[in-house]
Amino acid sequence: MMWTNSKLFSLEEATKIRNQPRSRAIVLTNGCFDLLHAGHVFSLQQAAKFGELWIALNGDESIRQLKGPSRPIVGERERAYMLAALECVSGVFIFTNQRLIRELEIFYPDIYVKSMDYNFETLDAEERLVLQKIGADVKFVQTLPHCSTTALVEKIQNMSLK
Repeated sequence: MMWTNSKLFSLEEATKIRNQPRSRAIVLTNGCFDLLHAGHVFSLQQAAKFGELWIALNGDESIRQLKGPSRPIVGERERAYMLAALECVSGVFIFTNQRLIRELEIFYPDIYVKSMDYNFETLDAEERLVLQKIGADVKFVQTLPHCSTTALVEKIQNMSLK
């Protein structure tokens, strides 16, 4: 099966689109989105209220480095496909590093959004410096309580033990 969608791009393609004149702010968020759940969708819908929402998706290898050898559960192409299918998402590109530094410098979002389980001080220090350098406005959006990939994985594991 081919995992394609008209909203899936390389970083270079996304940047060309980003650089076209537009009336709405360019909003960027990033994450693993390993098991897409209601908490993800809620946060993405909140982020999209700030402008045209783009997602920098952690590639499989970067997730393994961040979360361990048992992750991701769902591969990068499938995750990108599901995210791109959401109405609130304008585009998705995959990045392979643990941190988003290069992508922030190249894509140059007007607004960078993370969920409220972060704050400006807990953002990665290098990413924070790049965000300040490019003048991106940093926003934090609400999450749904009890909705996390970790909780979902634990629930599935507990179900299989019964």
